[in-house]
Amino acid sequence: MLTASHITFRVGDKALIADVSVSFAPGKLHLIIGPNGAGKSTLIKVLARLLRPQNGTIEYDGVDVQHAREAVLAKQRAVLSQAVEVAFPLSVREVVMMGRYPHFGGRPGPNDERIVDEVMAYFDVTEFSQRNYQTLSGGERQRVNFARVLTQLWSDATSSCRYLFLDEPLTFLDIRHQIDFMKKVRAFGGAPDVVTVGVVHDLNLAARFADHIVLLNYGRLVATGTATDVLTTDLIRATFGVQPTFVSGNGPGVHLVFD
Repeated sequence: MLTASHITFRVGDKALIADVSVSFAPGKLHLIIGPNGAGKSTLIKVLARLLRPQNGTIEYDGVDVQHAREAVLAKQRAVLSQAVEVAFPLSVREVVMMGRYPHFGGRPGPNDERIVDEVMAYFDVTEFSQRNYQTLSGGERQRVNFARVLTQLWSDATSSCRYLFLDEPLTFLDIRHQIDFMKKVRAFGGAPDVVTVGVVHDLNLAARFADHIVLLNYGRLVATGTATDVLTTDLIRATFGVQPTFVSGNGPGVHLVFD
């Protein structure tokens, strides 16, 4: 379980996150939504301890993450940021292996090599293995970075939860790979010891895939709950300034069309 209690993060006199309290259970896909400037990326960074709030606490399994050692945290928490730059001409396999760095000293072992193979196959990037990462397209790089991040958390026995944070992970992906990624993240995050929290802009993807949605605006928590609880006409109109129409499809759930 991940619990944020009364989180406030300021830059100067401006509160980017203001007194936010929310919890995230394992085995579910939690998605944070909101308009530009709502504080979504800031909240993800605070939850992942990339930023430290001026007020409030973040607890992983009841332990204040403020006091966690970085070496220990790196084995249980992985973060996919919006933009990942690799300055050196590394191969794709070398980039994916970077996710295993917290788990070995010196050289990767057979278990690390196996995990890299499995995750590259999972994200369908094995064919790029020996390619220079810098020669890939934006979408290909993003898929490689998905693989790198998941190798950090992949299949290692642990007595505590694993925490996966995704800050706008669908950047650069075409629609097929967006849906494929969301399905794979949902499958991985369905494990009873994994807490998955992501930021997305597409409300239809949030409605389709999220078990739990957190709606932010102006750095404050507007609503939290299921898609049915949060994606209502009144809340969407008040938060995003658009009028939604809900259209039933052939499958479960609804699609949102905006006027």
